[in-house]
Amino acid sequence: MTAYSYYTASTLDGFLADENDSLDWLLSQPIDDGGPMNIEEYMAGVGAIVMGYTTYQWVVDRVEAGDEPWYYADYPVFVFTHREPARIHPGVRFVAGTPAELRATIEEAAGEKGVWVVGGGDLAAQFAEAGMLDEVVISYAPATVGSGRPLFPRAFDFELVEWARNKAFLCGRYRVVGARGRAS
Repeated sequence: MTAYSYYTASTLDGFLADENDSLDWLLSQPIDDGGPMNIEEYMAGVGAIVMGYTTYQWVVDRVEAGDEPWYYADYPVFVFTHREPARIHPGVRFVAGTPAELRATIEEAAGEKGVWVVGGGDLAAQFAEAGMLDEVVISYAPATVGSGRPLFPRAFDFELVEWARNKAFLCGRYRVVGARGRAS
């Protein structure tokens, strides 16, 4: 069975990005790239990636500005959108529909590995509502932004199964229990 996880970073007040979709709060924090719950170790278990349009466009803007490469070149990437944005890489597929409707396609692309739900929070919540989110891995930064893109905009319960400190970040791995008020 394919595992789905939402691996992300959040401010202490529960936002992925500020109201201008900026991640400056994240990029200014010290982290040990080889430390606990690091992205490289995580990616070793990833076979496919899913993300929403806003996340995709944020990454594309940084690639086009020369700030970073397209990090996902070795993975099939599914971008959930009703728009028709420019394709940054041949491995990118734009899809419309629900996670459940696209489950077989995503899992076939992932092969024997897992699926990384990159973001945003609303897309991760849609996967959870479809019963397609097994865990959430969050690195909390010591910063607040007051408003912006929420980490997870639905009422769900989680169980903490692992935690660690990676320099400025408090990292936690949570099992998705289920929608609040419904035991799983």
